[in-house]
Amino acid sequence: MVKLVQPWLRSLLRNAKKQQRTTARAVKTLLAVPKVKSKNAAAPAVRKTRSKTVSGAPAGGGLAGQWLSGHYTGLGAHGVLRTMQYWLYMPPAVPPQGIPLVIMLHGCDQNANAFAQGTRMNLIAEKQGYAVVYPQQSKASHPQACWKWYDRATQEGGGDVGLIVGIVNTVTASHPIDRSRIYICGFSAGGAMAHIVALNHPGLIAAVGVHSSPLFGAARGAVAAVKVMLHGDARRAGPAILEVLDRQPGFPAMPTILLHGESDRVVRPVNQSHLEQQALLLNRVPAGTTVDITSRERTSRTFAYRLRDIRLQRKLLLRVVQISELKHAWSGGDDSLVFNSGPGPVSSKLLLDFFSRHRRAGSA
Repeated sequence: MVKLVQPWLRSLLRNAKKQQRTTARAVKTLLAVPKVKSKNAAAPAVRKTRSKTVSGAPAGGGLAGQWLSGHYTGLGAHGVLRTMQYWLYMPPAVPPQGIPLVIMLHGCDQNANAFAQGTRMNLIAEKQGYAVVYPQQSKASHPQACWKWYDRATQEGGGDVGLIVGIVNTVTASHPIDRSRIYICGFSAGGAMAHIVALNHPGLIAAVGVHSSPLFGAARGAVAAVKVMLHGDARRAGPAILEVLDRQPGFPAMPTILLHGESDRVVRPVNQSHLEQQALLLNRVPAGTTVDITSRERTSRTFAYRLRDIRLQRKLLLRVVQISELKHAWSGGDDSLVFNSGPGPVSSKLLLDFFSRHRRAGSA
């Protein structure tokens, strides 16, 4: 009897250790939080900031506008003084009343230039008269340049949120931007971070786009983040938004577009379902509200996808785009670059089309 039990126990232990190693590797490579030592840890709560921009070739090439780089210095996590780099694309024609601005947040193992080229956002923005700003997470802050969407302080408006908002304020002060038309979106960890910025600064952001990203407020650390990416968290979806509404009782409507691939195995599609629940709760959409559904079949150049619109008093508040064969990638992008899929509806165009329907009334 003993001889029969011992091999089973050894096998069980081997499998458990293998699973632990796999989880540890995922946490270390995707979500590791580096220890940062800084002499500026005791910096005062308010510091002056400066931004310097220089011209360069537009990311993606062949564009008529300006591709500007800049640095913004402000307080990051734990009150540490940090500098964040960013790039800005300004189209060649700017009307006197100003132009809308889109904030684009890249995913892990990406940078601003690669994200601009892969998404082709500058090309589409030039045609439709948008400026686009790309804050870039540094590898000094995270080894894989991930935004720390799983950090509780960040979810509540701390961490890199203030740096991103500082970049936006710098750009709007230096360029003819219409402050009633500022939008934010991102991919994967960048989409989660875009959602966090919108939830903490609804007076600044007129609409938000979330592409292939985990739900908000469920993860409290790196290990929990891996679980959320794979399984979502239905129990935390509602309470996380209620906490936002408790902190901000007068929270305005936040139009939201969600895009996700049904073949995504990195951030699984269950997250989009939970994000949809959060958007409905945040926008106070009553149960039983009519949903408009549009389906597109697969063609030689794209994947089939389904688009669902939810309106309240004729206002489009939520658009959910489910793309049948898309993996963890930006749909309709430059597939010569990682995390981009050539086939599929063009996400950049879908985002700008959705954003064009919204503006933030009363923005200064």
